[in-house]
Amino acid sequence: MALFNFGKKKEEEKKAPACACSCGCPTSEAEEITSDCCPEAKDGICCVKVLGAGCKSCHEQYENAKEAVKAMGLSVEVEYITDMQKVMEYGVMSMPALVVNEKVVSMGKVLKVADVEKLLHKLGF
Repeated sequence: MALFNFGKKKEEEKKAPACACSCGCPTSEAEEITSDCCPEAKDGICCVKVLGAGCKSCHEQYENAKEAVKAMGLSVEVEYITDMQKVMEYGVMSMPALVVNEKVVSMGKVLKVADVEKLLHKLGF
């Protein structure tokens, strides 16, 4: 009885976000972006973004991420995205979220400066 298509999975169309540096870096996998692939990438980091709704927690995450990047001596600008359509393209349902090289690495909690640094080191930066 395929009247209502029970048991059949609908094919999901996943829209991968475009690379911020527009060089075609891999964005859907947890691949490390190197300077060979992305000449604009500094120390392997192409971009750092904080996704949020503009609330106090999201703004705090943005400030903590900026401070962590600065403390690590990285010359990468941290971008703060509040456009909900862009946020939804990353598949994020709870905010704030932290995106490194177009990969969501944290969501739903405010990371302290030290936690952001640890996370970036864990990712190999």
